[in-house]
Parts: sequence; C-alpha cells; structure tokens
Amino acid sequence: MQAAAICGPHATAAALTPVSESLSEHVGTNMRAIQDVTLTGKVLAEGTTEGLPGVTVVVTPVSGGTKQGATTDENGVFTIQSLQTGTRYNLEFSYIGFEKQSLNDFLLTESNANSIEIKLKESASNLSEVVVVGYGTTVKKDITGSVKSLKSSDFNTGIINSPEQLLQGKVSGVNVTSATGEPGAKTSITVRGPGGVRTGSTPLFVVDGMALDNSGTGGDTNPLNFINPQDIESMDVLKDASATAIYGARGANGVILITTKKGKSGQASVTYSGSLGISTMARPLDVLSGPEFLAEAAKLGGTVINGGADTDWQKEISRSATTHNHNISVGGGAEKMTYYGSFGAQKQQGILKGSQQDRYTGRINLSQKLLNDRVTLDFNLNATNTKNKKPNVQGMIGGAITANPTYAPYDADGNPFQYQDGTNPLIPLRLYKELLNTNRILASISPSVTIIKGLVYKLNFGLDHSTATQDKQTLPNTVPFEIGRLENYQFKNSNRLIENYLTYTFGNKVHSFNALAGHSYQHILLQDRRFSINKFPISDIEPIYNPGLGQDLSLILNAPEGHATINELQSFFGRVNYGFKDKYLATATLRVDGSSKFGANNKYGYFPSFSLGWRISEEPFMKSSPFSDLKLRAGWGSTGNQEIPSKITQARFTSVVSPTASYPLGTGPYPAGTTNTRLANPDIQWEVSKQTDIGLDFALFKGALSGEVDYFTKTSEKILLEVIPADPIQPAGTFWTNVPDMKIKNQGLEIDLNYRESLDNGLRYGLGGNITFIKNDVTGSPYSVIPSGSAQGSGLTSATINGYINNQPIGTFFLKEFTGFDDKGISTFRDVDGDGIVTDKDRIAAGTALPTRMYNFNGNVSFKGFDLTANFNGVAGNKVYDNTANSNFFKLRLQKGLNVTRESFAEEAESVNNSAPVSTRYLKNGAYLRLNNLVLGYNLNTAKLGINKWVQTVRVSVTGQNLALWTKYTGYDPEVNNDRSINGITSYGVDYLSYPKAKTILFGLNVGF
Repeated sequence: MQAAAICGPHATAAALTPVSESLSEHVGTNMRAIQDVTLTGKVLAEGTTEGLPGVTVVVTPVSGGTKQGATTDENGVFTIQSLQTGTRYNLEFSYIGFEKQSLNDFLLTESNANSIEIKLKESASNLSEVVVVGYGTTVKKDITGSVKSLKSSDFNTGIINSPEQLLQGKVSGVNVTSATGEPGAKTSITVRGPGGVRTGSTPLFVVDGMALDNSGTGGDTNPLNFINPQDIESMDVLKDASATAIYGARGANGVILITTKKGKSGQASVTYSGSLGISTMARPLDVLSGPEFLAEAAKLGGTVINGGADTDWQKEISRSATTHNHNISVGGGAEKMTYYGSFGAQKQQGILKGSQQDRYTGRINLSQKLLNDRVTLDFNLNATNTKNKKPNVQGMIGGAITANPTYAPYDADGNPFQYQDGTNPLIPLRLYKELLNTNRILASISPSVTIIKGLVYKLNFGLDHSTATQDKQTLPNTVPFEIGRLENYQFKNSNRLIENYLTYTFGNKVHSFNALAGHSYQHILLQDRRFSINKFPISDIEPIYNPGLGQDLSLILNAPEGHATINELQSFFGRVNYGFKDKYLATATLRVDGSSKFGANNKYGYFPSFSLGWRISEEPFMKSSPFSDLKLRAGWGSTGNQEIPSKITQARFTSVVSPTASYPLGTGPYPAGTTNTRLANPDIQWEVSKQTDIGLDFALFKGALSGEVDYFTKTSEKILLEVIPADPIQPAGTFWTNVPDMKIKNQGLEIDLNYRESLDNGLRYGLGGNITFIKNDVTGSPYSVIPSGSAQGSGLTSATINGYINNQPIGTFFLKEFTGFDDKGISTFRDVDGDGIVTDKDRIAAGTALPTRMYNFNGNVSFKGFDLTANFNGVAGNKVYDNTANSNFFKLRLQKGLNVTRESFAEEAESVNNSAPVSTRYLKNGAYLRLNNLVLGYNLNTAKLGINKWVQTVRVSVTGQNLALWTKYTGYDPEVNNDRSINGITSYGVDYLSYPKAKTILFGLNVGF
C-alpha cells in the first residue's frame, strides 16, 4: 500500500521513487548546508478532498534522537518545527477509526518540507484485523466461529471497576448486569444465556494466556476488579462452541480473552491519563416528606411521633462522591526487545457515606527476541492492591427509606440523634463497617522457540495468587444497645498453570494450514479462615485495632472456622485450521479434560467441535457486487462444565455426640457416633453443553456498512444437581448426580450493524448497534420446581421467589397470583387448582428475570478536532421482584409510623391490617433503556500551542455516565441482581435494599509525550 505521496508545486514523477535514492543524490550534488526547517503536510480521509482533523503525527529521526508530535488542525494540516534538512525521519499517522499509516526513511529537504499529503484508510473495511483466539491469533477474514473483537477505542468509558463494564452493550448475545451500584461490586455476565443450575453463568476469562479461576478473592467484591482497564488493549469474546471448545470444560459459558498493552520498537513514549468524577444518587425512592407523612398517617388512624423536622434521610446517608483516577504508562524498545510499564491509582468514593474503594495497580510487560529471532521470551506481571470500605448497606438503606421523616438527624452537639426506637440510619453508619484489603499478583512467562520454519514450540507458565483480609466491626453502644463484635476473615487463592504446545503453520497461494497440539495442567488452592470476638468495652479504641479488648471468647458464639480445597485440571488439546484459495475455510478442535472433581469412572471428558466458512465475496461472480466482504460460516461443538463443589464424588462421614448418633454406654460421657453425611458416587460425569451456530458476516460499499447475523442453539444436558434420594431409607439426606433427561436450552438470533461515513467537508459520523433475541427453556426436570431465589425481610425469610420449572426459562418467578382485595381489604390470590384454599400448590410461572431482548445503539460524530459519542443499552422481556417494596412499603407499615412510598397506600380498598406475603403484587417490569455513556472530547493542536517538541497529543473530555434511564420499574434501578441463591443454586432478578446506582460526570485529560 502506498502510504504517502510527495506532492505540491515541486512534485514530479521522479518524486515517487524511493527518497533514499533521488533526494540523497540531490543533496550530494548541491552540498547544501544543514538547516532548521518546518515540516508541513496534510492528512485526508481516502476518497475525499477535505483534510482530516485530530490525526496524531509522530516524527522520529531514523538515527535516534528526540521524538516530536503534532495533531492536524481543522483543515487536516500539521506543522512540526525545528527539523533538520539532510536528516532521515520516520513519520507515523494514527487516528481512531482509520488504519495506521507510516512514511519511513523520509529524507527531509527544503523542497519537500511542505509537500507531504497522506491519505488514511478507514478501518471498517480492514479484514486483516488481528483477532485473539485460544492459544494463538488469526485474522478476521479467516474466522469460522462466532467471535467478537473489541479494541480499546471501542470500550465504554466512565468510572470502570472491572473489564465486564467495558463491553456492556457492545457485543450481541452478551448480557452484563451490575449487581448493585457499590464500588467494586460483583458484576453478572452471561454469553448466550445461562446453561446450568448451580454452575453459574460466568464465562472463562483468560488474561494474556492465563486462565483465571472464577472463585472470589474475599468479601462480596468482583474478583476481576484487579485489572486496570487502562492496561487493556483488546477483548475478544468467543461465543459459540466451535470457538470455545479449545478450552473444553472451561468454555461452556463462553470465553473472554483479555490482551494487555505491549511495547513497540522505537523511541520511548510516555502517556498520562487522569480524570475527576462527581457522582450523585441517580434515582432516590419517592418516599413521603415530613408533612406528607403526618397527613397520610393520620388518614389511616395511625399514631406517629411528630419530631418537628422534615428530613430527607436518603440525602442524609448519601453524598456527592468524588472519584480520582490517575494512570501513567511508558512503552518502547529496540529491534529485539520491547517493554510496557504502567502504574494506576483510583480512589472512588461511594455515593453512600462510609463506602469507598481504593485500587493501586502496576504492570510490566516485556518481550525479548534471542538467537536470530528463533527464540522469543514474553513476560507479564500485574500487581494490584485493593482496599474496600463499606458500611451496613442494607441497614442504612432500610432505615433511610422507612425512618420517620419528622425526626432530626443530629442533636444539639452535632452527633447522630440517638432515638430510643433506633431508627436513625446514621447510627448504623457510625457503629458498623467492613474493611477488605486484597493483594493479587498475576504473572506469566511464555518462551517460544522456532524449531524449523513454521514449527513453533511454546511454554506458558502462569501464577495467579491472591490474599485478602476482611474485618467486620460493630462498635459497642448504649442507645441502641450493642455489645460490640469483631469478625476477621483470611482468604488465600493460588492458581498455577503450565502449558506446552506446538503450532505448525504452512501456506502458499492455494493452501493455508495451521495445526496446534498441546497439554495443560492447572492447580488451584482455595483456603479461608475465620475467628470472632464479642463484648467490647465502650472506649476510643476500635476492636479492629485491639481484638484483645474483647471479653467473650466462648466457642459457642466464636468458634473458629476454616476450610481448604485443592482442584486440579489436566487437559490435552488440538486444533486444525485449513483454507483453500482464501475462500473455503475449515476448523476442527478436540479437547480432553480431566478434573479432580469427578470420580474415577468419569474423570475425563471429550469435547470436539468443527466449523466451516465460505468467503462468498471472493467468488468470481461477486466481483461486481457491492459486497467488499461476504462470508457464510457454520459450526457445531461440545463443551463441558465442572463448576461444582470439590470432593462430592467421595463419601463423607461425621462423628458427633448427640441423642441420635452417640453410643449410650455406661454413665457417660458417651462415645461419639459416626454417620454418613454423603454417599460416594464415582459415576458423576461432566455436564455437557452442545451448540450449533450459523452466521453471516458482510461489508458493503467499501466497508462503510458492515455487520454480522448469527442464529444459535445451545443445549446443556447431564445437569449436575444435589438431589433428595427417591428411596427414603437412605443414610444421607441428599446426594449429587447427573439428572437424567433434564436439559436447558438457549436459542436466539443476534444482529450487529455498523455504518461509517466521511464527508468532503471533514465531517465524520458513525452509527451502530446490535440486538439479540434469546429464548431459554428448562425441560425434563423431575421436580415441579427447583427453588433458586429466596425472599428477605421480616416475615418473608422462608418464602421462595423464583426457580427452575419445566418448560419455563431459568429465573422464572414462581409465585401466588395477586388478584386484589376482598371485602375486608385483605389480599386475595388465584386458586389455581380449585380446591377452595390458596396454598403453595397454587403458585404460577409469572415471567422470568432473563431478558428476551437485549439491544444497544450508538452514534459518533467528529469535526475540526471535536468528537461526540453516545452509547445506549437496554433489555426487554424480563421482570424484577421488588423485595424492597414487599418488605417495607404497604399500609400497615405507615399506620405503625414508618415511612413508605405513595404506591403503598394507593389502593383505597386495602385494609391497614393487610399483610404483604410474597406474590405477583411486587413483581414488576424490568425493561429499561439507559443512556450509558455520553462523551464530548477535543484534541488540542500541540503545534499551534508551540508545545509539540515536548507534548505530542493532548485530549480533554467530559463524560456523562448513566445520565438517563427510561423504565417503568419504581425501585432504585432495574439492572439489579442480589444474590438470594438457595443451596448454591443461582438466583436472578431479586432486588432487596440494593446499593443505588450513581449518575456521574467525569472530566478527563490525556497527554502523550
């Protein structure tokens, strides 16, 4: 590709010959003295005549020296001063949405100093984009599976705590749900729907070749928040089994490959990015004000205390929170060695007082070539320290939304007012806190050796080690009375991976062939310990700093606990890729996995896949068509799942002294009796997920319009579940097995479209979006319902909300159907079986927490250095159970002097004596559309500012995050998923006193040196 042409009034045909020949001869003949000159040029978008503003231009002397940079102005013109004639330079041109261009070994003279014109090609039509797949890379045009690649320029922006948030709404078929708005909170992510009962839905994450374990690292935080989003270069989502089968048992829920940034040969570059964010509560609940509370309570005949104030308790427990984020990175290298290093610090206040997360990250990535480039050594090291501080969130929120609004928050001395009824939500804020300190190191070393041409051996050794300490402290207090308590938890996770594999590559004009064969071994250790102490004296010394002040060390309340688990996984894998005439493509994969979690009879599972691709656009009959790319692909594959408790295939016994187990010999003490608590089952085998995918990739009008369409079916069978024995005469109450005939099926359609356009006046814009239609069904279950979600709150703790039901989706709400009120104002429910009484047998399938439609649309426009980007995402077809309203908002609560929402007393027919059992009354529409990101940015012209010798690029931006939400849901936010699992069976769509989501304005600065 001709990257640049030398043009202008002095240009001739000879100017297109190599500058190292024509211009050096010119200089040699005239022997002109070296002079300082200003280099001026223009950058255009290919196919237009107008300049392209905001392009980054970097100039580096070939012989080494100071690197300079500039940014093109609104006319696409760049200017770089103080360059020397007779010197050779390398020029690089880069801009988001365009392919990078370079002009190497350019000999600068007086005559060509103002005659450079560069034409950049839009990257939308680039089929040679490198995509990361399991154990290697390929190019986009050769992919036969369903894979979506996102580069750092495509990521969501704002306050980002974990990688999942970067791709929310960006990939069809992928549903990302933030459990709460708390800093560092867990995020739920599913790829093409959940496929297991208790195996969860989290995909496998692989960071620079290191497969992570999905176990938590301590506390209720996201285990992925150790990765600095600024360090991520790309994320590749493997969605169908033909793409994920190379990971076998780990790929049933999809695979997300994270590639971090690497250094590049050349002059060192230093970048700084910083931001300041201001966050507020996005949607406070509309509870009654002080005067409204008194008036409405009086109408119900309630006797309430009038404290004389009008307090907004939600405002009292919240704040305008600030977030500081600073990142600095350096990258560069020589011909044989490259490096990248970074340091990041983020201090994020939560919008609730007493809530904060501080994260410090450091990264070093090195690559060294040895022995005439036959050996390459890659080294990656990431170290993170995360500190989380959290208050009693549910206590604070529960108090704030129900406390008497006529109470004053503080007394005359400025301290939280200590009411005898203990309803001041500021008291739990003062008395309780949790501190979690997590250290995590992720390191890998990957030497590769070229044995012969095309044959490469690679060793991958990785270590993922984390330790965490968590303290939960309650201070002693008089009103309300607290004895004081300290709980301490110690967590340790160690994950070691060693892989050896060979890759052979061959190709000519007709055939292309790639074969992979390897072995993998992974060792995972999980360990935790706990101790606690009660009864502390009231003093200025907090229990967390001197546990020895605790006076109650009785084992009844404070018995130490702990457990440790070792899991091992051994795998053999292979893959073959073949291409014929760059038109017909085939891929076949086989992985054999063995896990220590399974018994001797079924320790190994076999997971094959194959896929085909046809690049129709390369056929002769398509040469005159508007398609620049048209590819049909189809694939089938099998993957496994082993995310079950360890050792469940082995028998377990317990020895206790109890009336039912002891031996009553003599006068005592009686000897302990031994009983079965779990029967051995060596026949348990892998849960298996089989998936079929048919897809079409296309690009029209030179890549201006591009897209993908996929239809898929994914069926999980041999479901792993803990069940009750059919024979009641059993020594153990439950046992683990593969449930015969039970299946979970996901099927759907994914559509992804993108359009880009550049106008002659320099205006550029793009529109894009995706939508997923998905259906989930559970069939063949031997149970009427497998409970998966439980209610919480006074009088509700034994009730279940959702479960797994035959011919219904996962996450189906299984509830009594609310039908109104009887003549006494008491709730009535539908008698489904017609027996005259309403019992649990009358519960119905009332909808699902899983959306049936997920969609995203985005737009961007840029002109004269300015750019504006907007991202919207939404879901539909799902419901949310408002457990918060169920336990707090009904007439009886108001009559007793507790605050409520207006919805609570809207029904005049309801009696003040009516209770609020779990039912469809509190099941609400969970659909929403959110303006997730709105970014306005400006790229400064460093040449005009006269700073381009020292500063290459400067960008300022302002980002709005969660600026608008359209939904019928009346809780804090419909994007919620409290963990209300029952016996480890995953729950969905339950909202109970969830940490509110924030609305954020973020001011950003990016500087490149």
